[in-house]
Amino acid sequence: MPRISERTVAEHRARQLRNLLDAARALVAEEGIEALSLAALARRVGLSRPSLYEYFRSKDDLVAAIVEEELPRWASLVEAALAGPPDLVGKVEAYVRSQLEVMTDGRHAAAVALVEHALAEPARERIRDGHAQLLRPLARAFAEAGVPEPELRAELVQGIVDAAANLAQRRPGQAEAIIAATLDQAVHGLTLPGRLAAS
Repeated sequence: MPRISERTVAEHRARQLRNLLDAARALVAEEGIEALSLAALARRVGLSRPSLYEYFRSKDDLVAAIVEEELPRWASLVEAALAGPPDLVGKVEAYVRSQLEVMTDGRHAAAVALVEHALAEPARERIRDGHAQLLRPLARAFAEAGVPEPELRAELVQGIVDAAANLAQRRPGQAEAIIAATLDQAVHGLTLPGRLAAS
């Protein structure tokens, strides 16, 4: 039996899993998504491939585990951001800003990149289920304000956020301008300042 550094086997496995996920995130951050494989992770942490298979059955399983670990923290940040503003416009602005801050900071960069990676359907389904947590606070704010089709509207706002995050990663020097334009687009659409939208 391998030597364990915790009081119980369960604690040892939990610590080992956290170390593996941290190492996988670091690998993606340093070398890109294509560098992530079970073999590369095994080399990085000094485990044999069979030992790694005790934690992840495939690369897809590893990717889903990285994203799943990140999503609850991410969702709590979004929830906290929307708890502040009393009005719907403020809540939409808080959602957009908090999402973009998370999606463009280094801590979450690996998870954000991996969400876009081509995965088999079971892993994509696991990620979709977790990702729905992020939309709930915004959909709830829309519903409470009487906005029709709140879940659809939340998905559309998220689409704008996803596009903005991709732009911000490609144009790091323009991050603040991209955030400002995204906020304006999400809240005001194409209404020009000082004019009413065409009816």
